[in-house]
Amino acid sequence: MSRPSGEAGQAAVELVALLPVLLAVVLAVAALLAAHAAGEQAGQAAQAGAMALLQGGDPREAARAALPDGTRSEAKIEVDGRRVTVHVRPRLPVAALEPALSAQVAADAGPEPSP
Repeated sequence: MSRPSGEAGQAAVELVALLPVLLAVVLAVAALLAAHAAGEQAGQAAQAGAMALLQGGDPREAARAALPDGTRSEAKIEVDGRRVTVHVRPRLPVAALEPALSAQVAADAGPEPSP
């Protein structure tokens, strides 16, 4: 077997040194995408809860039903008057980042109906 020349050996060392940086960039992009998805999910669930209020249904049940299966059990849903607030944490490879990238969205069902 022939030994790699100086340039080929240097390229291999540079590639090995670059791999952790590339991994960090990929994880950062994945975390941002997960945070964006959590925001979208929370918004859709809050809106579904507000629509249920308008239709006389259970806003918590409607908001929970609008969430994906993996998020339903961990989401926090609050109803305060005619406002539905949904709090969703993204699932990340680095759990310590989840609280910082969590999403909270509120939807209003409008003013109280007049008697």
